Amino acid sequence: MAKMKKSSTRIDMTAMCDVSFLLLTFFVLTSTAKTPEVHPVDLPASTKETKIPSEDILTITVGQENVFVGLAGREDRMDVLRRMGQEYNIEFSEAELNAFAGMENFGVDIREMKSLLAKPAGERMDKDIHKGVPYKDSLNNQLASWVRNARESSYIRKSTDEKKNFLKVAIKGDANEQFGTVKQVIDILQEQRQNRFYLVTGLRTDDF
Repeated sequence: MAKMKKSSTRIDMTAMCDVSFLLLTFFVLTSTAKTPEVHPVDLPASTKETKIPSEDILTITVGQENVFVGLAGREDRMDVLRRMGQEYNIEFSEAELNAFAGMENFGVDIREMKSLLAKPAGERMDKDIHKGVPYKDSLNNQLASWVRNARESSYIRKSTDEKKNFLKVAIKGDANEQFGTVKQVIDILQEQRQNRFYLVTGLRTDDF
């Protein structure tokens, strides 16, 4: 009886490797890096998902009775800091403005901003430095100043057709934060007739 010739069991994986690397490259190029935060918060859960604009928006993060500010857009950040400097009689150099343009969120007194910007880039986001933007004292309500200057900057920098799309504001509060703190922030916005804003939440799962 003739013996059957055994066929090779070798499988060429070249095509599979090519597909894997193509998929990996696709996900790396299309993914969005998470913005580093000076004060991460545990967001309250919600069943509704609403996309928040990525441009022309000011984000106020509330946590442990402190507030932190985030501004979208390098040019917007530079212009707003320049305006804050004029209001508080602080002159920021071009190097400092450029350094601030690289910070997407912060939480320091404007009078400490120059010393913060003088630090190496890798140390500016240290959460121990960011104690929060002053907002409780009516005589030193810097949060109100940041909001006002950001709104004025947005309005002036827009063309006539774009002015209807005013600066958006988002409040990102910790799930365990006291309501009184969030209400103070809302009151500051409403005093400037900023009555529409986003409340940032985390998406609740089905089995939550």
